[in-house]
Amino acid sequence: MTGTLTRRRFLAQGAMVGCSLAASPLVTPVSFAQMPSDNRLVVIVMRGGLDGLDLLRPRQDALLPILRPNLAASLDGETPLDSGFGLHPAAAQLLPLWQAGELAFVNAVSTPYRDKRSHFDGQDLLEAGVSSFGTGGARDGWLNRAIGEISGATVRTSYAIGAEPMLLSSGAAAVTGWSPDVDFVLSEQGIALMQKTMGQDPEMAQAMNIALGLASGATGSLADDGNMGAAMDSMMNPAGKSAGQAHLRIAEFAAEQLREDARIACFSLGGWDTHFRQLNTLRRPLTQLSDTLLTLKEGMGAAAWQRTTVVAMTEFGRTAAENGTGGTDHGTGGAMVLAGGALRKAGVFGQWPGLEEAALYKRRDLMATDDVRRWAGWALRSSFGLDRSLLEMHVFPGMQLGDDPRLLA
Repeated sequence: MTGTLTRRRFLAQGAMVGCSLAASPLVTPVSFAQMPSDNRLVVIVMRGGLDGLDLLRPRQDALLPILRPNLAASLDGETPLDSGFGLHPAAAQLLPLWQAGELAFVNAVSTPYRDKRSHFDGQDLLEAGVSSFGTGGARDGWLNRAIGEISGATVRTSYAIGAEPMLLSSGAAAVTGWSPDVDFVLSEQGIALMQKTMGQDPEMAQAMNIALGLASGATGSLADDGNMGAAMDSMMNPAGKSAGQAHLRIAEFAAEQLREDARIACFSLGGWDTHFRQLNTLRRPLTQLSDTLLTLKEGMGAAAWQRTTVVAMTEFGRTAAENGTGGTDHGTGGAMVLAGGALRKAGVFGQWPGLEEAALYKRRDLMATDDVRRWAGWALRSSFGLDRSLLEMHVFPGMQLGDDPRLLA
């Protein structure tokens, strides 16, 4: 794939961001791609195994309070949705998106991964988009493979900020990852030295501005808008940063890029592993997901948001019954979240299998009635026109795309 991003420019940006990351709470891989299309796609990996039965509560199923006497005990704050489902109270701030036709859910979906229920394996298979890994060979991600097949697509910028890059965006369109030294903060003299040594090279100067922008929370060209001083102050005084707000910084930065010329973005949100006291532990990631979606919409602006589809997916669901510690364990069938102004309508999609013991997978998990990859495939096809055969054989090998669910308007 060719494009305007040279290896020299990419490495310059990578090195600069690596140096300045100590003052930035961006601690998850974020990747972007640019292409000649007005449509946008955002893929969010919800790491840890979202309990779809709690996010999207099947109140129409009489067995729910029997299997979950504590988790399903109260209707307080629950938002009624279609077909007897109710939205978890911690996601209630998403109701305006639902009312605007910009929020939807697919229940009882899963990758082909079964039984071992390992986060590591489940996430790798989710991001690779395959049924299983063969012996040996390099692994790449389904989103990276899709980008490589979109006519005219070029990789503009690609960030892997954190311990390692996302498999989802790894592959022929190179993504560089690094582990920053969180104790390192650039001094005023260090910043001045960078300005002096890189100021004569437009590409290096642009890379420095991007890095300083990440550290300060500013976006765009800092040298042009007068925010360089604030960026320097922020880098030298990171203690003032608000704890626990990384998801907002990620969403703001993603929205800025997507409002301009980026067309595909991916990142992850953690905290979905709720083995204990789920009444409390699920609230934080649900609030962060809600904040992220609303921040994307606000930051992108109406025009870009109307051409955007957000696909939030998780490695597996959780057990149908709550456990003895008020939580749920690793399961199979789960839920995915769809958002964006490009959606055709709000709704709860998917085939509901029921909670009867005989209907459960291995008599313990919600039965998966659809492949999560199929919905991601249709999001790609509807957004960027990828051929069915390409999606089934290359992007998601062995996946059957099936009938068009008519996701997008």
